[in-house]
Amino acid sequence: MKLKINNLSKTYGNGVKALDGLNLEIGAGMFGLLGPNGAGKSSLMRTIATLQQPDSGTIEFDGIDILKDQIELRKILGYLPQEFGVYPSMSAEDLLDYFARLKGIASKKERETIVKEVLEVTNLYEVRKKHVNGYSGGMKQRFGIAQLLLNNPKLIIVDEPTAGLDPAERNRFLNVLREIGTNNTVIFSTHIVEDVKELCNEMAILNGGKILSKGTPKEATQKLEGQIWTKIVDRQELEKYEKDFSVISSNYNEDNTLNIRVFSNEQPNETFSKATPVLEDVYFVTLKNDN
Repeated sequence: MKLKINNLSKTYGNGVKALDGLNLEIGAGMFGLLGPNGAGKSSLMRTIATLQQPDSGTIEFDGIDILKDQIELRKILGYLPQEFGVYPSMSAEDLLDYFARLKGIASKKERETIVKEVLEVTNLYEVRKKHVNGYSGGMKQRFGIAQLLLNNPKLIIVDEPTAGLDPAERNRFLNVLREIGTNNTVIFSTHIVEDVKELCNEMAILNGGKILSKGTPKEATQKLEGQIWTKIVDRQELEKYEKDFSVISSNYNEDNTLNIRVFSNEQPNETFSKATPVLEDVYFVTLKNDN
């Protein structure tokens, strides 16, 4: 069960090149698509989900030519866009029953079974009688996952799902994704590095409509071993260090000094200490090398 994307390109009417000859292969499990805002993540997600046609290229999933046979793909697709609209005057249970009918599940008994299952998987069963407009942001996102699970999809796409969630809701949401990610191909698009680190067995970094790197989070981090250096500097010194070294990130300390992280094949000078690479370093180094 593989998703194969070859030479995918898309330029919008305003001249923005969202996808630029993109190539990618994704197998079963949780796949993290990491990139800054405007990198082309949503354009790629919408194209895979058959919501827009590319200018050129091919997409195939499990033997289905997605661009030619959209109906076949939609039968096994679950999609949660960035903005998920709901019908506020209905309970979660009734709304899911309605969606199940739309997805072709004619038997009332079958609908009752699948609705109960998806409510339990997403930890919403206790609040199934509550109107969805009364749900918190995280509950609405979990409801979004519940509706996409109704047709038992093989390919699941979630686009920036944790943006705006508080830490507790984010954890609950990630736990739900973790549970459904074992038997399906799940593409998880985000600009939050921590989400990918916690969830995904494979990842790619996207920018400018192109895949810059692909691999496991562990492999990507190991490749930077011995190349990340750190030092505490005063705020007013940051500009000088950015000019002299490849500063990839800086974080404030309690005393208002900055902890800077520098990418270098060798120790920049004796005042720097070697740091253990983390996935954020991989992300920033990859984007910096792309500029």
